[in-house]
Amino acid sequence: MLCPWCRAAFRRDEMGNKPMLAAPGLAQGRQFINIPHLNQASVQDNLIVIALYDFPASSDRDLQLVKGEKLQVLSNDGDWWLAKSLSSGRKGYIPSNFVAQVDSLEEEKWYFKTLSRKDAERLLLSSGNKVGSFLVRESETSKGAYSLSVRDSNSAHGDIIKHYRIRSLDGGGYYISPRMTFSSLPELIHHYSQKGDGLCQRLTAPCISLAPQRPWAQDEWEIPRESLKLVKKLGSGQFGEVWMGYYKNNIKVAVKTMKEGSMDPDAFLAEANLMKRLQHNKLVRLYAVVTKQPIYIVTEYMANGCLLDYLKTEEGSQLNLPKLIDMSAQVAEGMAYIERMNSIHRDLRAANILVSETLCCKIADFGLARIIENEYLAQEGAKFPIKWTAPEAINFGVFTIKSDVWSFGILLTEIITYGRIPYPGMTNPEVIRNLERGYRMPCPDMCPGELYNIILKCWRNKPEERPTFEYLQSVLEDFYTATEKQYEPEPQQ
Repeated sequence: MLCPWCRAAFRRDEMGNKPMLAAPGLAQGRQFINIPHLNQASVQDNLIVIALYDFPASSDRDLQLVKGEKLQVLSNDGDWWLAKSLSSGRKGYIPSNFVAQVDSLEEEKWYFKTLSRKDAERLLLSSGNKVGSFLVRESETSKGAYSLSVRDSNSAHGDIIKHYRIRSLDGGGYYISPRMTFSSLPELIHHYSQKGDGLCQRLTAPCISLAPQRPWAQDEWEIPRESLKLVKKLGSGQFGEVWMGYYKNNIKVAVKTMKEGSMDPDAFLAEANLMKRLQHNKLVRLYAVVTKQPIYIVTEYMANGCLLDYLKTEEGSQLNLPKLIDMSAQVAEGMAYIERMNSIHRDLRAANILVSETLCCKIADFGLARIIENEYLAQEGAKFPIKWTAPEAINFGVFTIKSDVWSFGILLTEIITYGRIPYPGMTNPEVIRNLERGYRMPCPDMCPGELYNIILKCWRNKPEERPTFEYLQSVLEDFYTATEKQYEPEPQQ
């Protein structure tokens, strides 16, 4: 996430005419796994780690973890580490994101290391956390510094998140207010857990977090159909069905089963190999494939299903405007990553956004639209998503990241109306004719004028005049905080 000054620069050039920022590494989205070998390892002597979560073994080579158990790391190459339990003496592979080095900050429940400011706010505002819940993270703007994020509440805005800069002393130690210094971060947290001492709230409990996703081994990419157990049908569409199921009986996954003939297996495998390289925490993880007909696509499981359906549920229909805009910002963040990777989606709409139990929104089905495009055109009565498609894509078959921006504008109307069909009352041919005459959907009820202006920018007739997803992410993330100070002032004693 960019700092406010960087964001301002992007706002001055929303169409992306300046050179794009260099694509970062796969930040927050972990890469596919290489199973380590001992001769590749470079482990510091006697590296001892502690299990942060339980981990059930799913194969003979895995080592089961019990939260709090200590282990010696024998090989730490890749995301799966070879380790030996200090209690049982057993050896096996463990997911590296389930453990932390003993006596390190990562061992602390309140330490979230590389979490961004925006994701810290999302996490602290999620269910289970209360006023006084807190976390510490690395500063995004000052290397080597830390930030304290605390859940607060006031009568004007309800529950909000406040951020405090934790500064370090030249001779060692930390402080929020220079009048009170501490030799370590745990000592600082302990002090403010006893009394607020000028903070907005006394620190009451570390932010609740779910166990991370276990890494997926790269050698389990093309998997046998027999390794999957389909349990619950979640939905069906023109080209197949979606199921909740289990891989090897213990890893919960989503399985998209494609109807025979819906796509060429060779073309699918080629595209899937490209899709699996896109790794980001706002993209649904593609785990594995079954390449024999009928084709199966195995992805991470998202408990609340697709955004379109979720917005129509009792829970979803109660979401307030700030949360709806936050969901929009999450989608823009995922698309900004796709943009940086010089890729496109081609079928961006609420039905292809999935929602986790913590209301994290992730983009699904990126890349699939191109494979089944011929089926869209060939099948009589096929449900080609005209209402989401940019005019140049409808008329000339030209799909670019800028046609995705148009679709994103339509998606914003879906979100703000809790799943209403775009262009209500219009048929597809009527939509095409009206667009040719310059028609644009009017501002939906309850949609702020500022948001509608963003939507209209997405629908500019010339693709090159539409904003970048980098810009859309920044304005949506800052929709309510454009004038908010980055950090709270130092508490006065």
